[in-house]
Order: sequence, then structure tokens, then C-alpha cells
Amino acid sequence: MLTILCVATYFKGDAFLREAKQQGCTVLLLTSDKLANDAWPREAIDEIHSIPRDADEARIKRTVDAVARRHRIERITALDDFDVEMGAMLREHLQVPGMGRTTASRFRDKLAMRMKARNLGIPVPEFAPVFTDQDVNDWLARVAPPWMLKPRSSAAAIGIKKVNSHDELWRALHAAGDQRSRCVLEQFVPGDVYHVDSIVWDGGVIFAVAFKYGRPPMQIAHEGGIFITRRLADGSAEGSALLALNRRLQDGLGLRRGVSHTEFIRQDTGGVPLEPGREFVFLETSARVGGAFIVDTIEAGTGINLWREWAKIEVAGEDGTYSVPPHRDDHSGIVLSLARQELPDMSAYVDPEITTRIRKHHHAGLIVASPDPQRVEALMADYTERFYRDFFATAPPPERPVE
Repeated sequence: MLTILCVATYFKGDAFLREAKQQGCTVLLLTSDKLANDAWPREAIDEIHSIPRDADEARIKRTVDAVARRHRIERITALDDFDVEMGAMLREHLQVPGMGRTTASRFRDKLAMRMKARNLGIPVPEFAPVFTDQDVNDWLARVAPPWMLKPRSSAAAIGIKKVNSHDELWRALHAAGDQRSRCVLEQFVPGDVYHVDSIVWDGGVIFAVAFKYGRPPMQIAHEGGIFITRRLADGSAEGSALLALNRRLQDGLGLRRGVSHTEFIRQDTGGVPLEPGREFVFLETSARVGGAFIVDTIEAGTGINLWREWAKIEVAGEDGTYSVPPHRDDHSGIVLSLARQELPDMSAYVDPEITTRIRKHHHAGLIVASPDPQRVEALMADYTERFYRDFFATAPPPERPVE
């Protein structure tokens, strides 16, 4: 019986844990002290171990070493972006197969992933590290504002600052203090934002779907708004270009087995023509499933649940086999909003294309699916307008992720 250690310092991954148990694994969970008593699917977990959220490497190793005295840990999976480095460190420590720290940095460190993408010939925004004052000033003199100052190892839009002047940037860098080196500087690229969600096996993409967000997620996080994403047809101009670009990127980043959520921007140049192949630029990637119910939205259109498939891939490992199960090829989309009501009433939304109603305090959300992409697009437009009237609320962006 295979033993798998799942690292999750945020509450997520129920479907992964259940599938790993269904596959016959002994499932161990390493989480934070604060989450140890949360509603994990305990029927699928053999043991739960916890650490302080701010535990250092030595403390983490001591905790896992104690577990390893009783269990031969054969797989280690990080279920959240913020756990990828920990998972890589533990694999190297216990010499468990899988992604090590160098490869993990390409899926977590925004500077490392940009440098690798640029080396692969993937279009990226102008960017620079902020280690050396003169290099920063030279870059500012060359690249027009506005600029984005981003934490290298954050996720989503957490901690990102948009700056418009030399003085504003230097104030932000001075305020960062000793954390300055953990930031990356990037030119702001206006345009629509897209994501491609992939299954990777034996170093290659074997399943991928391309989606287009409504408003860019960073705008939603900082300014408020309704979150929307909908699938693009594989054969459409946008869809085919994104799938090809994602394949080139994933082939070069070094992920051997797993899942990935990757974002791109379609540059808005105000009508100025671009060189062929430079319409889309790489924004960021990850070795995890997408958040904000993207997994559910993909499943609504295809029947593929990326959490469950990821668990099967982890169990198969280096020596096993895996293939994507037969699936549908419908179109799907999600409309999701913070809600004024604690438990919003969505009973007035009755279209047969609705597959999922999001049940979450102070949130309203609907997932729809149809073979007809125009029907999905029409429902997205209708629901967005109605959600603003029926439910919409806004709140300040969090200082750190809440889930």
C-alpha cells in the first residue's frame, strides 16, 4: 500500500484526498495547527499532523521525521501554491521522487519563472530583479510606467502594487526593507487575461483547456467586481494560440507529472501591430489546480476533475501509467461574487444549463455548461448584470490569502 503525505496549510484538496484513499493509499495530511480540527474528509485520511503556520524548515523536518519513523513516505504532494516549496524541500530531505526545489522555483518564484520563460522564447512583460540600485534605476529609465511591484512568491493578486513614478517606486522599495529582494519589478501590460489549465504526464501536456477571464483578477481583487471565466473553443484563434503557447512553456519548465494553472495576457496595444507570435505574453504559472472554483467549472464542461486526476497521477508515479479518461468537450463558465447576504437566495436562476450553485457564506456563484459556446457567453452576460443588482458587495483586498 502506497503512503502519500499531502501538505496543505490552507483548507483545500478534499477531492484529491478522497481519490488517493480510493486508489488504496495510506493518506497522511500535514496542515497548520489552526486548521487541524477543520472539516477535512477524515474518512479519507489516516493521520493528521500539524505545524505552526510560520514553522521554519527545521521544525517542519522534525515533524515529518517523526512521521517517517512509522511510515515509509513514498509520495509528497503540496496541495496549495504556498506549500510548493515545503513539498519540494521535504522530497529532497526524504529522497522521495518528484519535483525538487530548483524546478519548484519555476512554479512559485515570479522572477525565476519569467527568466526561464524568456530563455524559452516565450513572450514576457519587461521585468527586472530589484537587488541592485543602479540596475533598478537603469531599468526605470528604459521602461515606461506604470510598473508592477510583485512579491516573488505570492499567489493571485496578494501584495501586488501598481506604481506610476520613480519616487513612488523607491518609496515602496524602501518600505519593503529586508524583504525587498523578495520582489520583482514588471512593466504593466494592459489587456485581457486568460488561463490555461493542464494535466502533465511524462513531461508533456496531455490535457489542457483555455479560458478567458471577464475583468482581470487583479482588478477584481483590488477594485471589486464580479469574477467571470469561460472556456474558449480549442479551435478558436485565441484558444489554439494559448494552448500552443502553454505547451511550449510547460515542456520547458520541467514539471514531469502533475497539474498546472497558467495565466497569459493578450496585449492591448491601442491598435499598434505586434510581431507575429507576440500577441499573448506569459503572466505566471503554478504546479497546482486553479482556485475560485475553476476546477468545478472545468469539470462541468468536460467531466474531468483535476483534483482527482492529479491524485491518480501522483499514485502512478515514475513507474506507473496514466491516461486521461474519456470526457466531454462542452463549454462552461462561472459567475462568482461577494454577496451582501450571508446566504444569498439564487432560486430565481433556473436555466437548465446551471450545473452548480456555489454554497458559501456571503458569496453568490453559478457554473453553467453547454455544447453551445454562444449560449454560455449569453448566460455569463445575463448573470453578471443580474448579480450586480441582486447580490454584489465589495471588500478590501486581504493582506494574505484567507484560503
